[in-house]
Amino acid sequence: MRTERNLTRLDRVFARLDREPERPAHIDVPKMSRHRVVLFAATLAFYLAIVWAVAITSWLVRFDWQVMFFRPYQQWPEIHAFLDYYVVLGQRGPTAVMVAAWLGWRSWRQHTLRPLLTLGASLLLLNLTVGAAKLGMGRLGPHYAITIGSNEMGLGGDIFPSGHTANAVVTWGILAYLASTPRARRWLSALSAVTSLGVGLTTVYLGTHWLSDVLLGWAAGLLILLALPWCEPLIARSEAGIFALRDLWRTRRGRTAPAPVPVPATVMSPWAAADGELPARETVAVRPSRSPVHLAPGPHTARSERTPVTPAGSRRPPHPDRPAHPDRPARAGAGAASARPLTGG
Repeated sequence: MRTERNLTRLDRVFARLDREPERPAHIDVPKMSRHRVVLFAATLAFYLAIVWAVAITSWLVRFDWQVMFFRPYQQWPEIHAFLDYYVVLGQRGPTAVMVAAWLGWRSWRQHTLRPLLTLGASLLLLNLTVGAAKLGMGRLGPHYAITIGSNEMGLGGDIFPSGHTANAVVTWGILAYLASTPRARRWLSALSAVTSLGVGLTTVYLGTHWLSDVLLGWAAGLLILLALPWCEPLIARSEAGIFALRDLWRTRRGRTAPAPVPVPATVMSPWAAADGELPARETVAVRPSRSPVHLAPGPHTARSERTPVTPAGSRRPPHPDRPAHPDRPARAGAGAASARPLTGG
């Protein structure tokens, strides 16, 4: 009777870490639904309202100054060291590297480039939109403010909206956007919301941003996440193009592969066979084929029909000063003396 071992939770976790044999047939790609369009429109309206409230120096600007004069970093100095490290979760470089490493593993596991391409598209939109807004409005930060009670806009600053807050919303929210199950999407959405909220409030605590900067940063990051489904067709075409180039490169590389090296011929050793042992193999080098020989014109006779020619006399030149060998006759006269008969007397 065969019994199967029940998989533990740890076994199931390691099973999910293995690479899938092929790309999943159905990948859940978010659609631009009516609910998402309504959220996008509401977030855009909130974004424009914050910009208008700061531009006209409304009550929001006065509240910014009150929070700045409160100086939270002096009210609670014991958490200053921790928040100095926590704010790194909103910096572009470290967060992009961490999230790209995770999404790169996801791409390798599922045989798809969609996670990495989606991250690249979101960061590109973030740089374009937030960067343009920062340079366009030119607001100075609390540490560089000039006139008390003014909105400090158009003075060459670059802190409105908050880049740390917007980056935290996008980089950690992209994990929830690419989640493969609804449960994981809910948990990751809550985690990214808490992380980005903490990063935004940390910048206010440290005095590097106004509170209105953080509100606009949240809206800017959320707009990018809500607009990503509009980029999905372009992401799919980019992935197909990259895979097509990869296949073309592999095909060309296979055509230009070097020819295989010829294997030397092997012959059986007669000595091993005669001794009754296992036949031994000897390697014989294969000679390259010779080029054809072109003979001179005229009649040619076969080697067997030719008359052998024997040279007369010795092939060595005579040496008169060399003494004769006792067992051999003298070679004086280049063989002529040896041809005469010997006479007694």
